[in-house]
Amino acid sequence: MPKPSSPPFHVGLTPARIIDVAVDLTRDSHLFGWSIRDLAGRLDVAPSVIYHHIGGKDRIARHVVERVLEPLAPPPASPDWQAWFRELLNSIYPAVSAHPGVAKWLLMHGPTIPSVIPVVDTGISVLQHAGFGDRAGLAYAALLNNAMLSVSIGDERLIHEDDGPRDHAAMMEEFRLATTDSPGVAVLTEVLITPFVESDSAATHNRESYYRFVNDITIAGLAVMLTGA
Repeated sequence: MPKPSSPPFHVGLTPARIIDVAVDLTRDSHLFGWSIRDLAGRLDVAPSVIYHHIGGKDRIARHVVERVLEPLAPPPASPDWQAWFRELLNSIYPAVSAHPGVAKWLLMHGPTIPSVIPVVDTGISVLQHAGFGDRAGLAYAALLNNAMLSVSIGDERLIHEDDGPRDHAAMMEEFRLATTDSPGVAVLTEVLITPFVESDSAATHNRESYYRFVNDITIAGLAVMLTGA
């Protein structure tokens, strides 16, 4: 009598479970730094199983971004557009900064996921009521793109650190040599480069401070433009 066939080794695996693990991988590394093979290894299945259940890397990356931003909700519409955008951008930062590569995905693909669309609609409306008129779209893009770009720049270091200490030492030596003849590079090294490569906790604090600085400058610039409109 033939033995009953063994159940498939991926019994119980669901698209939701795959996305759970993809989110974990992204948090541990970078959205663009892991492969389907890496994801399959975490799940202990063959890569073909991933493709069968959910599709390729592009589709999974979209689902990861959706999952990360799912809790996002726009602040209540307000006549104070500056306060509204500060509240929005501050609320986005924890989730995006904790999942490297999500900011880059948003820069590349734009607000094309369901959880972001209400944010866009409310943000554009707030800017229109503030008086930006037909420049509301440009103002919104400047605010969100500058914010996400400041996160993405920090994220990119994570996928270029295979050589770790050697690369870090070489980079810092290059900056040290450049500061000898350049007071400008010396200033950048002191206020931006060195603080961003300190201990994890210090670097995390400095990245968030820079994020808020970029947002403040963008808002201030738009406020001046609005006053002179």
